[in-house]
Amino acid sequence: MFDLGLIFRKQKTLAEMTAGLTKADLYRLTHEVIDELRLIVAEATDDDVVFVPVDPAKDPATEDTTGWTLAHLAAHTTASSEDAAESALVLARGVTLLPELRLRYEVPEESIKTVAAMVQRLEESRRMRVAMLDAWPDEPHLDNVLEHPRLGAATAISRFIMGIAHEQGQTEQYREVMRQAITARNPVGI
Repeated sequence: MFDLGLIFRKQKTLAEMTAGLTKADLYRLTHEVIDELRLIVAEATDDDVVFVPVDPAKDPATEDTTGWTLAHLAAHTTASSEDAAESALVLARGVTLLPELRLRYEVPEESIKTVAAMVQRLEESRRMRVAMLDAWPDEPHLDNVLEHPRLGAATAISRFIMGIAHEQGQTEQYREVMRQAITARNPVGI
């Protein structure tokens, strides 16, 4: 598991966290994270996909404790990973990438109303990320660097890992939403 918090806390650099990783690792990690998310939601019902959980992490401005639905999580995490994969492809091709440029599109969470739609979104994202890795040149420009404003220097490999790390960082949120949804549909004593 990649903990971006280590970088934010200045305990590790992005380069240290991703040292020794290869393009083959990016394929493997992509499959692992999507497989893990699929496993977490394996027992979800259509109602669970749109179930609104309570999130104890309050928005300080509003005190709102409304949590993200599984649909929202799937839309958000896949968009972030696809953005990272697209940026990594551009870097691997040797193109200079401006740090403020985001290549991010998030499907509307409202379009994900069923388990089938959520699984389709996860699998579509897997396919897209693998295709972006397939599009890397035979000799990628692994010395091409993007200066990320919060995480520091990112190569194609480390930029791709940022998306996976973000997705991994939200797996506990997926688990908690599933736990609350299952509890809501199966209250104790009924």
